Amino acid sequence: MKRTSLSDSQRVVPQEADTIAAISTPFGESGIGIVRLSGPLAEVIAQRLFKPKRDHTHLTSHSFHYGEIVDPQGHPIDEVLLVLMKAPKTYTREDIVEIHCHGGYFILQKVLELVLREGVRMAHPGEFTKRAFLNGRIDLTQAEAVIDLIRAKTMASLEIANQQLRGLLYREMVSLKEDLIQYLALIEAQIDFPEEEIEAISLGKMKQDMNEMIQNLEQWVSSYDEGRVFREGISCAIIGKTNVGKSSLLNALLKEDRAIVTPIPGTTRDVIEEVLNIEGIPVRLMDTAGLRRAVDSIELEGVKRTRERVEDADFVLLVLDGSRGLDADDFEIFQEIEGKKKVVAINKNDLPLKISLEDLKSRFQGDPFVSISAVKNEGIDNLKKAIYRSLIHRNVRSSPEHLIVANIRHKTALAQAKENLTNALKGLEEGTSLEFIAFEIRSALEALGEMVGEAATEEVLNRIFEQFCIGK
Repeated sequence: MKRTSLSDSQRVVPQEADTIAAISTPFGESGIGIVRLSGPLAEVIAQRLFKPKRDHTHLTSHSFHYGEIVDPQGHPIDEVLLVLMKAPKTYTREDIVEIHCHGGYFILQKVLELVLREGVRMAHPGEFTKRAFLNGRIDLTQAEAVIDLIRAKTMASLEIANQQLRGLLYREMVSLKEDLIQYLALIEAQIDFPEEEIEAISLGKMKQDMNEMIQNLEQWVSSYDEGRVFREGISCAIIGKTNVGKSSLLNALLKEDRAIVTPIPGTTRDVIEEVLNIEGIPVRLMDTAGLRRAVDSIELEGVKRTRERVEDADFVLLVLDGSRGLDADDFEIFQEIEGKKKVVAINKNDLPLKISLEDLKSRFQGDPFVSISAVKNEGIDNLKKAIYRSLIHRNVRSSPEHLIVANIRHKTALAQAKENLTNALKGLEEGTSLEFIAFEIRSALEALGEMVGEAATEEVLNRIFEQFCIGK
């Protein structure tokens, strides 16, 4: 295969037309590793570095080609499959080349090094997806869904990310914007031509439609708390005094012997963390040291860490020993977790109950109680259900087309649009000037436009895409 050098003019690429490259698979040993290129020089560089096994030089778009990557001296680096994808039918709507190598760290680094020598620069985090957005292939909410898809820890979080990636949120926003633009045009026509009165029926329909828009916005905003839980998960501290069965409960929840269990008080000295899927919610469980007056410096440090984790935790699982009466250690713990969202697990239900449930329920009004035996694995499913119901208060997954908002940026924009439309509706009902109503509708449109990326600033884009890994 004839090999030609790139001219200096080819190597100097304008910023907006840079060709970028990155390793798109995790570092480490694996069966396959991928080096990805995107931009105007992608095909040229592929032709330069790739030596096909078959005697032809033409690279067919969207087809795999078998061959070798060779260095400038013609020495083979790796046996690869190469695929060229010609614009615009690609992820970035630019020419893309993917080099599928064996998944060794050194191999991938060497191939990337050869690519970067040919007038290509290293991609920034999320730059492939950013180019897909800037080139109009996806909107900003879909771009954000990509990182949610990658980070999904449960089927529920995967479903929410896929919902957004399919464009459900974007379509809802486009439909809402179209309705608002129509009414804005009507209002501005009345402002420009005051002699033409808005018909009463049109004004009434505007109020009715705007009220429905506000209700939809409120529903989407209120779905955020549940959506965030599915998307980000929660941290849950298992807390209680020594020997109430916290470590046994952790093992029962995980269905494995993760924590050491002994009858000796103070066995757990450090915080043990594991992730559990509770009906689609990623729950980071933290088995903590029992809270009591420490007997040595090591236990003192464990108690200190417990208090720190409890303070930072989203949720508390309070474990009480039902076979023992409450004491000073219990009452101190009650003060520690005051104001925390919690479930109370009364452990050791295989032994006679010596705790007053009436007294506990008066102390923890509204918090669910579950009777369990961690050792005998009784009541564990009921405990999981109680945790789920404490976090999710409605059936947010009743339909794949039921919109769930799980991103704080989206919630903020929707809340702003809701506030603007509420002001506009109030103005219509009170006979406020049309200029004021038009201003509020424009403000709502700006909030929705920024949300889908039509008016996003460079600062917003950088903040979004810097969360991505390099190579996506």
